[in-house]
Amino acid sequence: MARPGYGKRIAPGQTPRRKGDFAHLPIREAAIAALIDALPEGAAMDAKTLAKLSPDYGQAACRTALNRLHTAGHLRRFRERAAAEDGGMRWVTHTYFSRTARDDAWWERFWAGDVVEEGAPGPPPAVPVPPVTRPARSRAYAALAGLTRADDRLALSAADCAALEPLAAEWFARGAGESQLVRALTAGLPPSVHSPAALMRTRLVEKLPPEREPEPEPEARRASLRIMECAVCAVCGVPGRPDALPGGMCRDCRGEPRAPEAYGLSAADVRARVDRLRAAARVPGRSRT
Repeated sequence: MARPGYGKRIAPGQTPRRKGDFAHLPIREAAIAALIDALPEGAAMDAKTLAKLSPDYGQAACRTALNRLHTAGHLRRFRERAAAEDGGMRWVTHTYFSRTARDDAWWERFWAGDVVEEGAPGPPPAVPVPPVTRPARSRAYAALAGLTRADDRLALSAADCAALEPLAAEWFARGAGESQLVRALTAGLPPSVHSPAALMRTRLVEKLPPEREPEPEPEARRASLRIMECAVCAVCGVPGRPDALPGGMCRDCRGEPRAPEAYGLSAADVRARVDRLRAAARVPGRSRT
């Protein structure tokens, strides 16, 4: 097993395990993928550990197989924020394994917290139930109807609860819970309450909590908690967005040339300029500037 908080993570939404899951891979990669698939959550799955577990392949072979499993869409490495023992936060590296091969678009949705759960087991068949004759009541209606349990001076009628229901629902929409609502409506009641419905309406309006700040977009929220890493040989670790690491690899590890700098000379321009200067130096009487 890896250190606590590290190691293998199982990607969501996979199809059930079946024969031939890795038949599309070369023999070595299929064997390593089957070995990783059998490991439990949190297990170490670096090349050194896999070589110890596999009688047929050494560290170099396992390292190459891991790189090819990234390219095939079965693996991705992410650096994620997790709770530390001292109550703070720390960055840990997780390697997510998917028995079902995923393309770059799926891994980008996973990074953004918007995973499509295709292939996941569906819900069990619905069991027929007899028709319900009494209409279901909302959370807000139930909280108002239960006020009498907190204080018998607040016995509201069914019509009162229905009329006040939208006001109570707004409390829940702003993040309040049942206990907060009940405390606000029952605290400091006068000795006698002549009109519970009127008093509750006043308190529901005057004590309404402020609106909550809007939730950040899923991608922005996930981007602050999860960063993809280049996983070539499990040593590169260059961080970046998924669209900058197709196949789980950075540009250098993919062997792609870097684009010329926006300013200054490229390496080819520098070599050409040096060659011209050397040629000029060999011609008598020619300027060397």
